[in-house]
Amino acid sequence: MSENTVEQQEYTTVKLDVDDGIGWVTLNRPEKRNAMSPTLNREMIALLDEIELRDDIGVVVLTGAGESFSAGMDLKEYFREVEGESPVVQARVRRMATDWMWRKLMHYAKPTIAMVNGWCFGGAFTPLVACDLAFAADEAQFGLSEINWGIIPAGNVTRAVAQVMTDRDALYYIMTGEPFDGQEASRMRLVNRSVPRAELRGHVEQVARNLLTKNPTVLRNAKSAFKYVESMDWGTAEAVLGSMAAATAASDPEKGRRKGMSQFLDEKSYKPGFGGYKRD
Repeated sequence: MSENTVEQQEYTTVKLDVDDGIGWVTLNRPEKRNAMSPTLNREMIALLDEIELRDDIGVVVLTGAGESFSAGMDLKEYFREVEGESPVVQARVRRMATDWMWRKLMHYAKPTIAMVNGWCFGGAFTPLVACDLAFAADEAQFGLSEINWGIIPAGNVTRAVAQVMTDRDALYYIMTGEPFDGQEASRMRLVNRSVPRAELRGHVEQVARNLLTKNPTVLRNAKSAFKYVESMDWGTAEAVLGSMAAATAASDPEKGRRKGMSQFLDEKSYKPGFGGYKRD
């Protein structure tokens, strides 16, 4: 499906900029430190659905407007404005948040990169971890401050940090609520790497453009395979990976495996580990 056949919507709390294959998705509530409201959650679901069908976008970068990535959930809109609503309405509002923050992002059809440019607190940890890769500014400020509000990090925030941080690091920040910067986030592997804020966008773009050179079918299945098998035992993982490898080769319109093997074995024009095979 071409981009011209995708119904494009108007958004008020999120923004999409497309630059030569990269979709820069911005949480766009800078006056609220990009806190996630019910409206933002609805629009993120619609925007991610739109991007998934656009041929002109191969990699998605998620970031925030202004000086923040996201301050987490907008407590006023998320809790106070649905007080008195039926349990069905309240459950729907909660589900919209989790639908995009981890259900959709965790196995999104295109590579996703979180670019943490500033404040990242509470509920923002869930989409941060659900993205495939994450990079932060050294100056970015992170915090699991829920303990200071008299609540626990819910909404799968605790599950998210348990996915990427050690028990000791996660529990320390969950229990103390102390903030930490991008360099500490990198040390704890919450993000892949931190760089000075002035270099952040350039660094993320470099990674995104590298991903754009890869076979998109293989790239999609490679990242999904990792996420599926990381919790499996070795025997089950071997069987699942074998099936996924065969399905990838069969469904790849580019026939990457055949090209790569031919260029390596027959043409001697390709050396694995020193770049990708030549794509038409």
